[in-house]
Amino acid sequence: MWIAVVACAAVTLVGLIAYWPRGDVPGTGDPIGLEGSPDRAVIRSVEIGPCGSDDPNPTGCQTLTLEVTSGQYDGLTGTIQFSTGPGNPKFSSGDKILVDSFADVSGERRFAFNDFQRSTPLLVLTVLFVTAVLLLGRWRGLGALGGLAASLLVLTVFLLPSLLRGNDAVTVALVGSSVIAFLALYLAHGVTVLTSIALLGTFASLALIGVLASVFSAASKLTGLTDEYATILPALGLDINLKGIVLAGIVIGSLGVLDDVTVTQVSAVAELRAADPDATSRQLYGRALNIGRDHIASTVNTLFLAYAGAALPLLLLFTSARQAVGSIATREIVAVEIIRSLVGSIGLVASVPITTWMAARVLAGRPPSPSPSPSPSPPTQRSPTTSSRIERIAPPLNDA
Repeated sequence: MWIAVVACAAVTLVGLIAYWPRGDVPGTGDPIGLEGSPDRAVIRSVEIGPCGSDDPNPTGCQTLTLEVTSGQYDGLTGTIQFSTGPGNPKFSSGDKILVDSFADVSGERRFAFNDFQRSTPLLVLTVLFVTAVLLLGRWRGLGALGGLAASLLVLTVFLLPSLLRGNDAVTVALVGSSVIAFLALYLAHGVTVLTSIALLGTFASLALIGVLASVFSAASKLTGLTDEYATILPALGLDINLKGIVLAGIVIGSLGVLDDVTVTQVSAVAELRAADPDATSRQLYGRALNIGRDHIASTVNTLFLAYAGAALPLLLLFTSARQAVGSIATREIVAVEIIRSLVGSIGLVASVPITTWMAARVLAGRPPSPSPSPSPSPPTQRSPTTSSRIERIAPPLNDA
C-alpha cells in the first residue's frame, strides 16, 4: 500500500512540475474592461421619481447620490439612476456599494453601479464557520481547516494559472485534485494507514470519473459554450479548450464528496476490525459494504441536487416556456449538469467497494493492537432497593 502511495506521489510531483504555470498569460489584454478593482462608495440619499422629463411614471426611477470612499477618487460625489422595475436592486441610504468610474465626452467623471459590498457579512460567516469547526473537531478540525486553505492555495496558485496558459484541462485537473487530496486528507486525518487507504480509494474513483467524463462528453458532443463567462474567454485571446474546462469541473467537483465517502468507509472497516479482531477480510468487506450501501443511498442525490440548485433559474425559464422534459434534458446547458451529476454519482458508488476492499485486505492482515488486561476489582455490593428494582424490570431468563 505504501509503495502505491509513494508511486502516486511521484506521478503527482512529475505532473506538478510539467504543468506548473510559467511565463505570462497569453492573450490580447482586457478588451472588455474586466481588469482593475471597482471603488468603494456609500449611498448618501435615494430619491424616487420619474426617469426623465417626459416620463409619466412618477416613481419610475431611483436616483442615488453617492460618495466614493476608496481609490483615486476618494471623496468624490456623483449620482446613479436606476429603474424601479422588476429585477433591479432596491437601494437605501447608507448602503455600501462598489462602483466603476469613467469619463464622459465632456471629461466629467461618471459612475456606474458594480455590486454591493459584502465583505463584512462574509467575514462574520467565515468566523462562525471556523469557530464551529474548531469547537467540534478541535485539533482534527484545525487540520481540516488547513486542508481547506491548502485546497484554495492549489486552485489559485497552480490550477487556474495553468489552465490560463492553455495546458490540457483534464490532466491539470487530475494533477491539482491529486495535490489537494494529499494535502487535505493528511492534514485532516494524519499520515496513517487508514488515511492512505482512503487516499488510494479516492485516486481510483477519480480516474474512473475522468474516463467516464471524457467518453460521455465526447459522445454528447459538448462544446463548453453554455456559460456566459465561458464565451468571454475566447474574446480575451486565451487558447483554452472549453470542453476541457467542463471535464475539469466534473473532476474537481467530485473530489470533495469522494473524500467524505472514502474516509467514512475506511473508518467503518477499522471500527469493525476493532470490534472483532478475528474477522477475516471477507467478513470485514461484507459488513462494511452494508454500511456503505446505506451511505450511498443517502449520498447519491448529493451531486444531483447541488447541480440542480445551481441551474434552478434556467430550469424555471424552460419550465415557464412549457417545454417537454426530454427537450429540456437534451439541451447542452442542462445536459452538462446531467453528465456532471451521473458521472460523479457513478464515481461515488464505485468508491465504496474499491475503498472497502482495500481497507479490509490491509486491516485484516495487521496484528490487533494489544489492549491492557483489566485488573480485577473487588465485587461491589448492591443495595437491596436497587437489586429488587432491577429484578422487577428484568426477571431471570429461566422464569421468562
